[in-house]
Amino acid sequence: QVQLVESGGGLVQAGGSLRLSCAASGRTFSNYTMGWFRQAPGKERGLVAAISWSGGVTYYAGSVEGRFTISRDNAKNTVYLQMNSLKPEDTAVYYCAMGRGRNWNGGYASWGQGTQVTVSS
Repeated sequence: QVQLVESGGGLVQAGGSLRLSCAASGRTFSNYTMGWFRQAPGKERGLVAAISWSGGVTYYAGSVEGRFTISRDNAKNTVYLQMNSLKPEDTAVYYCAMGRGRNWNGGYASWGQGTQVTVSS
């Protein structure tokens, strides 16, 4: 079965940076689209960024474009989210998710446990 383990969350001041990592096991990592979602208190979980199985295609939500960078290392079975110029509104629990294969529009089938990111003003 798939296991996704996030790390790298924490408390940071506005304008600071964090890098989240998600280590995957149980599947052939390179066969899957990967995504990062976030959920703030009282809000729905939403897609922040996604990356295709090869890393050649990426997607960013408008609120993070230009500040966040998603990347992956298929040799290490790991996906990353580099977050720069953080804002208080980026405060949320961040979840790593694995897609339903290489299909970019296939949705997400597996989730990590989440890591808290808190940005102070």
